[in-house]
Amino acid sequence: MFDKILIANRGEIALRVIRACREMGIQSVAVHSTADSDAMHVRMADESVCIGPPTSTQSYLSIPAIISACEITGAQAIHPGYGFLSENANFVQIVQDHDLTFIGPTADHIRTMGDKITAKDTMKALGVPCVPGSDGGVASLEEAEKIGKDIGYPVIIKATAGGGGKGMKVAQTAKDMKSAFQTARAEGKSNFGNDEVYIEKYLTTPRHIEIQVFGDGKGKAVHLGERDCSLQRRHQKVFEEAPGPSITAEERARIGKVCADAVAKINYIGAGTIEFLYENGEFYFIEMNTRLQVEHPVTEAIFRQDLVREQIRVAAGLPMSFGQDDLVIDGHAIEVRINAEKLPNFSPCPGKITQFHAPGGLGVRMDSALYDGYSIPPYYDSLIGKLIVHGRDRPEALARLARALGELIVDGVDTTVPLFHALLQEPAVLSGDYNIHWLEHWLDENLQA
Repeated sequence: MFDKILIANRGEIALRVIRACREMGIQSVAVHSTADSDAMHVRMADESVCIGPPTSTQSYLSIPAIISACEITGAQAIHPGYGFLSENANFVQIVQDHDLTFIGPTADHIRTMGDKITAKDTMKALGVPCVPGSDGGVASLEEAEKIGKDIGYPVIIKATAGGGGKGMKVAQTAKDMKSAFQTARAEGKSNFGNDEVYIEKYLTTPRHIEIQVFGDGKGKAVHLGERDCSLQRRHQKVFEEAPGPSITAEERARIGKVCADAVAKINYIGAGTIEFLYENGEFYFIEMNTRLQVEHPVTEAIFRQDLVREQIRVAAGLPMSFGQDDLVIDGHAIEVRINAEKLPNFSPCPGKITQFHAPGGLGVRMDSALYDGYSIPPYYDSLIGKLIVHGRDRPEALARLARALGELIVDGVDTTVPLFHALLQEPAVLSGDYNIHWLEHWLDENLQA
């Protein structure tokens, strides 16, 4: 087992990893920019190293600075959290070249799943169901128009290197293809330095269902059920729950086995998430995230497993501490992402926290790096906390979420908490009868200026 782990991240996810390290008797090293000198993850770690100025490119994305921090402190392994360098294959290779351990999948697996066309081809070969679409990249408008005609409109054009909703455009009819194709390519080029795109059939009322998988890197893998992340704004998740209210036990077992078998065949190591669009009882692969997800706590809640602890264990060469038969769902869990943003436009709202009180009680977990007097810097993501609740069933979890939101106090900045108070009054949310387009429509009708 490792003696010391460096966490190449910040905020609540850095705290999450530090807590796992402490429970395992492992020393933790926090890295931080000058803007994060007073951050909670810096205060809680056993050691800390300043790695640069506020901008992420000069700090949290600076590979030389992070490697130097390992050398200075004697850290043997790096946990990347999510975001930043967590899915950077080049970073993983450099970590290994310096005789350090990357707590996550191999560079090859990250590289394979990071390119959406290669990922789709790989998953298709492994027996994972995929959305009908182009076989690889689409080089010309003429080719795009032919594919659109063959698979039928609407279609979605996606940048192969895209993410976070960028480089994705829908063509409802053949008349829309030219504009959508050109815009998707332009966004791919400007945001990711790659203008290659591919085309898929656009499903009209799907849900976003993702399967949590975990592998030991030696041909053994399990699945930990699904999460429903259908409540999204601009392709960004805001509300996640497990198990999915629309998924039957038979469907869960079927798609879960397909996913676990697929990652076992490629000797995948650590945590990963295989994301699907789900419509009319069918699953269609869209991408695989080769890292821990923001919403991993809902899976931990219903299976009573510590995914970060397990990541560290398998990275150290230990066997997985659970098998598929050990994973039995217990109750229902929901997570809401709380951002420092001003409604109705969701504009970032950095500033000083004058008062913070985390809710508590049975079945309530608050993952946050806030504290009284903390100043939220303007340089990073606006996520300031994740409120997770667990109940015996979905109605109890919803009631617990409403109660916990009522206890939460974040003064000094605007947050998205009022959004969740409003959503918990909506029949569609209470019944679980929604799809990936529902929230956008609701916002247009109820919240947008």
